Amino acid sequence: MEGSGTLLVIAILIPCLVLFLVVAVNAIVMVYAERKVSAFMQDRVGPMGQGVGLHAGKWGLLQTVADALKLLTKEDIIPEKADRFLFILAPFVIFIGAFVTIIAVPFGETVIVADFNIGIFYILAMGSLGVIGIILAGWSSNNKWSLYGGMRSAAQIVSYEIPAGLSIIVIIMLAGTLSMQGIIEYQAGGMGNWIIFANPFTFIAFFIFFISVIAETNRTPFDIPEAESELVGGFHTEYSGMRWSFFFLSEYASMLVVSAVASAGFLGGWHSPIPGYFDSNGWGVFWMMSKIVFLIFVMMWFRWTFPRLRVDQLMNICWKVFLPMSLINIFGVGIWTLFFG
Repeated sequence: MEGSGTLLVIAILIPCLVLFLVVAVNAIVMVYAERKVSAFMQDRVGPMGQGVGLHAGKWGLLQTVADALKLLTKEDIIPEKADRFLFILAPFVIFIGAFVTIIAVPFGETVIVADFNIGIFYILAMGSLGVIGIILAGWSSNNKWSLYGGMRSAAQIVSYEIPAGLSIIVIIMLAGTLSMQGIIEYQAGGMGNWIIFANPFTFIAFFIFFISVIAETNRTPFDIPEAESELVGGFHTEYSGMRWSFFFLSEYASMLVVSAVASAGFLGGWHSPIPGYFDSNGWGVFWMMSKIVFLIFVMMWFRWTFPRLRVDQLMNICWKVFLPMSLINIFGVGIWTLFFG
């Protein structure tokens, strides 16, 4: 019995370790990519060999690694009047919320940890856990700016969950399943079978979903909870060192997850855009990752293109534009499917 228990623990820990490495490497690559994309947008070159103590190498490839090592050596300060336990717990709650969603994300036909029969709802539900950690971070810091940032984030995430979820219903109506692999298999046969091109309403659903999940990840122009000009650093104002980096690990993990969901739900997942060509097993991961990388690039593009919205503008877009459009969209998809199949 002891031997079987040990094997069970090992069987659980190894996939968790692999997933953690995936999240960590993803963050390192995406931070480097964001620096290069921002440099491109601003007509600069970005990191090009600089480093402190550790040379960043050609094209600045090791700059992010050097920064990560610097964070590990920074002093970890806990404010005197903060709630120590919750202050320490908050970044881990946020990270776990982003971490557990990756379990149900397919990166290829066979590259998935677990394909739940409610996979797409599981991802939406687990992705919402992060708001609990954000509220904890804001409240436990005993800082008014942190608390304001946490409250803003809670309102923002809860609000934009609604149009994002209603857009997901459009996918379920057409595919007839909640399984991520089932949704992707429904879109086999080339670009013409992708849900985004199924009818005019599905394109609108993709647009609403993508903008909503950008708002949920607190990316610019929706980074109201950490608006530097108003709230200093938002809910992570009082954090430093490795705990501070956990907030950004979870942000980049969330970007990866929502891009994967959008790719799987609307853009055909691992299927080739050309029916019958480049669609063998080896190409599946390539197509899925290509779509994910493209959507992540668009998120980064938005950051360096659009100014931050005001709080009232952010909420008006959600409740007065996206929510009614999402409800009309569901009705439109139903009517279109009824008359045109």
